[in-house]
Amino acid sequence: MTNPLIGWQIDPQDLQYVGHDLERPECILAERDGTLWSADGRGGVVRIDPDGHQELVLQRGQSPNTASSFTDRLVNTRGSLPNGLAFDENGDFLIANFGTDQLELMTRHGESRVLLDKIDGRPIGKANFVTRDRKGRLWLTVTTQMVPWTEHVKTNSRDGYVALIDKNGARIVADNLCGTNELRFDRNEEWLYVAETTSRNITRFRVDGDRLVDRQIYGPANVGGFCDGIAFDDYGNLWTTLIMADRLVAITPDGDLLTILDAGGDPAPLAALDAAWEAGQVTPELMGACGGTICRWMASLTFGGPDLRTVYLGSLQGTRIPYFQAPVGGQPLIYW
Repeated sequence: MTNPLIGWQIDPQDLQYVGHDLERPECILAERDGTLWSADGRGGVVRIDPDGHQELVLQRGQSPNTASSFTDRLVNTRGSLPNGLAFDENGDFLIANFGTDQLELMTRHGESRVLLDKIDGRPIGKANFVTRDRKGRLWLTVTTQMVPWTEHVKTNSRDGYVALIDKNGARIVADNLCGTNELRFDRNEEWLYVAETTSRNITRFRVDGDRLVDRQIYGPANVGGFCDGIAFDDYGNLWTTLIMADRLVAITPDGDLLTILDAGGDPAPLAALDAAWEAGQVTPELMGACGGTICRWMASLTFGGPDLRTVYLGSLQGTRIPYFQAPVGGQPLIYW
């Protein structure tokens, strides 16, 4: 079978959109019936029905997040900022909260409680993403433990990690990671793939029971930008968004890099950011100058629709969700 992504790209002008007036729709979950759930920077999730009707569900027990400036929302990360989402076994929401530095559980009606805020008695740091495996175990990524977290992007600190939460509690199973972001399993859950955003590469580990071993870089040592969201398609291509470049690429099973969508804006600020990364001099100001207008700071990607060929794109600064039809479906996700 020929790789369906070879020679194929989506024109930014062909993107369609769903949702409106969203706040920081970083991560998106798609149900089988077409319902979407989007993380929302006001401190909760937004349900978007197939007919377009949407409803904001805020976390009860927390004040709504009213921080709106670039500095408050993206640099100081004030208030509740739901980042990575996953369904739990009941269909409720596991939330890696980048603002509260916690792993949380929220029901579909907003009741919320903290599942994890410390490991070995220490604050966990910037909780980024969470997923659930077929055994019911939770895997959490923490981007950095630096305060403020933006010191990490200036120094490329390797203080990120992956934590495993199971019946034996929570523990770190992989560390020395640089800007740990989304993580995904392959089809058979034999390998766990992690986006190291600030070192701009994908790392994978072989899953050996409750251990991660045989660490290796997967694909290019530099994917050409700050990789954020990752997801496998049914062919075995690993898709990843390049945040700030607003570009979507894929690593083929042969390790080649393909561009799927380029929705970036002015190339000059991005070139300045890339040069600063090479020199170890990245600043929030350089980051903030980057991004297009179609999907500003493209973050996550989700395969949905009846055939899993509808690709939804999350972002940190967008107010709606771009989507398009892909020539291949995504790997099925765990629901409940």
